[in-house]
Amino acid sequence: MHGYTSEKSSHLKRLRRIEGQVRGLQRMVEEDKYCIDILTQVSAATKALQSFSLELLDEHLSHCVVQAAQKGGAEAEEKVREASDAIARLVRS
Repeated sequence: MHGYTSEKSSHLKRLRRIEGQVRGLQRMVEEDKYCIDILTQVSAATKALQSFSLELLDEHLSHCVVQAAQKGGAEAEEKVREASDAIARLVRS
C-alpha cells in the first residue's frame, strides 16, 4: 500500500481539475487569447501541481519513509535517498 492510497479519490479529483486547467490553456491558445491572460492561467496550473506534489511528498515521507526507517538497513537508506532526490527535483522545478 502506498502512502497516498487513503487519499486516492481526492488526489484523482485534484488531478482531473488540473487537467481541466491545462485543457483550458490549450483552448485559450487556440482562440488567440491575450498572452497575459494565458500566463495567469499557467501560473494557476503550476501552483496547483506544486500543491499536489507537496501533499504527495508529505504522504510519502510520513508513510513510506517512516516505515522503511522503522525497518532500518538498506531499505531505509534507499527511501531517504529517493525522498531527497524527489525534493531536489521539486526545488529545481
